[in-house]
Amino acid sequence: MADKQYIYQVARIRSKEMELLTGQNIQQLLASDSYDSCLRVLSDRGWDVSSGDADTILAIQRQNTWALMEELVEDISVFDVFLYQNDFHNLKAAIKQVCTQEHFQDIYIPDGTVEPQRIEQAVSQRDFGALPPRMQKAAQEAFTALLRTGDGQLCDVIIDSACLAAILQAGRDSGDALILAYAELTVAAADIKTAVRCQRTGKELDFLKRALVPCDSLDVAQLAAAAADSEEAIYSYLERTAYAPGVEALRQSSAAFERWCDDLMMQRIRPQLHNAFTIGPLAAYILARENEEKTVRIILSGKKNHLDESAVAERVRDMYV
Repeated sequence: MADKQYIYQVARIRSKEMELLTGQNIQQLLASDSYDSCLRVLSDRGWDVSSGDADTILAIQRQNTWALMEELVEDISVFDVFLYQNDFHNLKAAIKQVCTQEHFQDIYIPDGTVEPQRIEQAVSQRDFGALPPRMQKAAQEAFTALLRTGDGQLCDVIIDSACLAAILQAGRDSGDALILAYAELTVAAADIKTAVRCQRTGKELDFLKRALVPCDSLDVAQLAAAAADSEEAIYSYLERTAYAPGVEALRQSSAAFERWCDDLMMQRIRPQLHNAFTIGPLAAYILARENEEKTVRIILSGKKNHLDESAVAERVRDMYV
């Protein structure tokens, strides 16, 4: 779609951006003395909190976001990249359920580009060609690996790597700088967390090479070698990359690093607030909503479990607006 065709859509997004939570709203939520008080703050911002249930409240927000995109964009597949992780999660769940011949409740995430039932049917019938091309090879390899070895971790690595590769390829194919930036950061962040986790669990170099997915901002060969050496070697390598500012957070915890990555993503998409012509502001709005929902979930969970405000505040993300 030509850039000029997004002028109306961006104008609509500008009005919707006024409804996004601000940093001040997040502070109000943190300062609320109870879960119910948080719901009142959200209600004042236009959220449907009538159910009183956090999962339902957030699901409604997510549905509203995608309903808006379907209204604004004729071919919504341009945003499929934001849902790939749900698809591959469902593939992983389907393979494990079929291979173990056990039935588990609520194992699928409904918000994906492929219906969970279609994935489960393809796996149960071993008809992997019925899946989208980006999932076919990984589905067959992971299914065979789990069936023959019973190694759930190997199954996870195969599918997770395929997911990240699909995200990166979609970003490169999108022709949009913001979507590419999202894809690159998603893959790089996953590689870094995987490297640290593998180092701490004593994984061999061959495992690391299979688990890490090449991307433009990291040399995965160097990252794998560092992870096979020591945790300090990982930090030393990262200090020479664009992710050097995140090393301190990574030293603290995986959760702190995830927050740093989310905040970095908000920094990178914020210029879209001044872009009036391309699809970028629409993609930024989706990511802003996801970031908002993640933060609200953290706060509501903290209030419901009576966690200390400072402990919750450490995990909240920067807002888009």
